[in-house]
Amino acid sequence: MQLRGAAAALFLFGVIAGAQSPQTAPPRDTAEMSARDVPATFSTKVNLVMVPVVVRDAKGQAIGTLQKEDFQLFDKGKPQAISKFSIEKAGESAIPAEVATDETGIDKEKSDKPGKPLSPIAQRFVLYLFDDVHTSMPDLIQARNAADRHLTDSLDPAARAAIVTTSGQGNVDFTDDRAKLHEALMKLMARPTMGPAGSECPDLSYYSADLIQNKNDTSALQAAAAEVLATCDPPPPRESPQEAEQNAESVTRGTASRVLSLGERDARLAFTALEGAIRRLAAAPGDRTVIFVSAGFFLSDDLRQEETDILDRAIRANVRISSLNARGLYALVPGGDASTGAGAGGPQVMNAKARYQQESAMAEEGVMEELAYATGGRYFHNNNDLKAGFGQIAASPEFVYILGFSPQNLKLDGAYHALKVTLKMPRGLDLQARRGYYAPRHLANPEEDAKREIQEALFSRDELGDIPVELHMQFFKSSDIAAKIAVVARVNVKNLRFRKADGRNNDNLTILSGGFDRNGNYIAGMQKLVEMRLQDSTLEKVLNSGITVKTNFDVAPGSYVIRLVVRDSEGQTMAARNGVVEIP
Repeated sequence: MQLRGAAAALFLFGVIAGAQSPQTAPPRDTAEMSARDVPATFSTKVNLVMVPVVVRDAKGQAIGTLQKEDFQLFDKGKPQAISKFSIEKAGESAIPAEVATDETGIDKEKSDKPGKPLSPIAQRFVLYLFDDVHTSMPDLIQARNAADRHLTDSLDPAARAAIVTTSGQGNVDFTDDRAKLHEALMKLMARPTMGPAGSECPDLSYYSADLIQNKNDTSALQAAAAEVLATCDPPPPRESPQEAEQNAESVTRGTASRVLSLGERDARLAFTALEGAIRRLAAAPGDRTVIFVSAGFFLSDDLRQEETDILDRAIRANVRISSLNARGLYALVPGGDASTGAGAGGPQVMNAKARYQQESAMAEEGVMEELAYATGGRYFHNNNDLKAGFGQIAASPEFVYILGFSPQNLKLDGAYHALKVTLKMPRGLDLQARRGYYAPRHLANPEEDAKREIQEALFSRDELGDIPVELHMQFFKSSDIAAKIAVVARVNVKNLRFRKADGRNNDNLTILSGGFDRNGNYIAGMQKLVEMRLQDSTLEKVLNSGITVKTNFDVAPGSYVIRLVVRDSEGQTMAARNGVVEIP
């Protein structure tokens, strides 16, 4: 199924990019009003810091009765004014939409006859991201089987699911075809890029390698060097203890360097997959959730900026990340099991390895918790009932508060800012919120702000009413395989703020029509720029009649959602409407 527009911009897993034409005021002798097609271009910049917050009672139920005045927000310990506040309520994503009329003409009588019912249009999107790089095969099998049972029981007609892997192998785009999803799940397999535990000597984790290479931890270095002396490469008889220790430390640093490089590469693989998942969901017009299934992974300080960028992107796109630890309920064997040479090197080496093993496991889990808590999701761990876990984290929190603030005296230095959100009256409530962000290195310009606002409005389902707009749609079916959708927008300009200059009344309207198929895939966009340079007499007429803009799309029979967004440049006000087209 494909939707084609005369100026359509097509994409599947990416974000549309480009630049709008400059909007300069024309000389007085030019036309008073002109409309032209421009590329549907978007850009994402962070202006406000957005902080999703979930507040739960003692029973774990999210509550939605709080107001902006109930919250306190601190940036590096300094209180901040909450300038943006909203409450997202689960289940309110149903489309209040205009329905297209059938203007088929000679085939109209035929189309009025009962036919095959059309499939429901998607309203909820869940992308299951399996980390097949960091998760062992036994854990992955347990998780995929639980996910398969969960999807069999929970995939309703308005929901779509996608299967994506960190390795990029075996991906399936959004669908309601359970057979496709089952097949993709059964093909999942562990694809580690690092060797198995115990294949290096000394046996170092990414966490331990980071301690040795990046943090110059002498205790970690000495413990690993002792393992080298005891099990890896015993020193020759003539080598002095001091020379043997130096050689062992040299071997350890070499191993740590290799493990660190591989660990960073694998962590970036996970982040690349997460970023791709968020971009894909950003193009889905409805409730959006990533379920990240992993055994966890460690992040060095060098990767923390990338983590924050991913969180910013998810929050801006209203994508919730929930995490499920594929290990379930597990216990660590102190120093490792027999396959890793547990006990080699004596009690000192074993105790050190056990400590670093525990710290590494906590750090690996911490990343999954951060991804969930910062975006309004949930983290399921320490429990072997993974099917129940999928059910819990796939369900959207009933209420999510979105707090926005503009940091005071913010330096554009890329520095990390710790965040804290509290309630003025806690009353035994549990609060989950974002923990921090990195400052930008430059501010967005007004043109980038406009593009971002239009992008967010297009991929939302919210109705915006700053500008009165009427949406009318018709479809014309010319054959069993071809049809045309006409989208007509009538804009009431009485509330617009025209700027007076050179005897003209100036304003620009950006009118964007976007099409989505039944699986929520963004197929095409048509953007028109209406430049108004109106004399007073013309303005009076336009105020009474409004402005009408028409857009046509060529389509195949099926179900579509049409999204109409209007923005004016002077007042920076917006309108958004939804339409549903069902062509039998």
